[in-house]
Amino acid sequence: MGENIGAAARAMLNFGLERMRIVDPRDGWPNPKAVAMASGAGRVLDHAGIFPDIPTAIADCDFVFATTARGRELVKPVVTPERAMEMTRAMVAQGKRVGVLFGPERAGLENEDIAPANAIVTVPVNPDFPSLNLAQCALLLGYEWRRQTETVAPEVMGLARTDFATRAEVERLSDHFEERLEAAGFFFPPDKVAHMKLNLRNMFARLGLTRAEVQTFHGMLRQIAYKLRQQGE
Repeated sequence: MGENIGAAARAMLNFGLERMRIVDPRDGWPNPKAVAMASGAGRVLDHAGIFPDIPTAIADCDFVFATTARGRELVKPVVTPERAMEMTRAMVAQGKRVGVLFGPERAGLENEDIAPANAIVTVPVNPDFPSLNLAQCALLLGYEWRRQTETVAPEVMGLARTDFATRAEVERLSDHFEERLEAAGFFFPPDKVAHMKLNLRNMFARLGLTRAEVQTFHGMLRQIAYKLRQQGE
C-alpha cells in the first residue's frame, strides 16, 4: 500500500536514512497516498528507486539483511536489530553497501525472498503477536542505526531557558534560609545548631538548583516573612 511506503519513508528520514528502494509496488508508482503519509519526507520518495524484483534491487549490495518475525527453514545467522546495525556500521566504515529488506505488509518475506540475503533480523517481539507494521519495523532499524552512529548522552538536564545556579548564589540562598529559620526558632537545641546548619547547606549544594529555582526560593521566603510581619502587626 502507498500509505505503508509513505510511513516507512517518514520513519527512515527520522533517523537520517534516505535511500529507499521499492520492489514492484502493488498500487503503482508514483502514489499520492504515499506522499500524503510521508508527511514531509517526500524527498525520500522522490529519489526512491523502483525495481521489478528483489534480485535486481539488491544486485549492487555487498551485504543484505532480511527482516522477518517468523522461523525459517534456512541456515542463516539470525541477529537482533542492535547487532544488525552494529555490523552495518562496521561494513559501511569499510566502504561496503548494506541493504535491509522488508516484506510486504500482508505476508512479509517469503523464503525465496530471504534466500539471497546474508542474514536475518528478528525483533524480540511478543511471540503470541509477532506482526509488525512495515513502518514500525523500518523505525526500529532506523533507530538502531542512529544509535550506533551518533553519540547521544543517555541523560541530559533540560534547563528550560535558565542556567544552573552558581556556588555563590546557592550560598546566598543558604544564608537566607538560615536567617529565616533562625528567626522562627528552628535551630534547637543549641548543641546541634552547627550540625543542622551544615546539613542545610549540604542539602542545597546537592540539589543542583537552577537560577530560576533559587529565585523562587528567595521569593517564597520573602513572602512568608512579609505575611508573618503582617500578622505580628
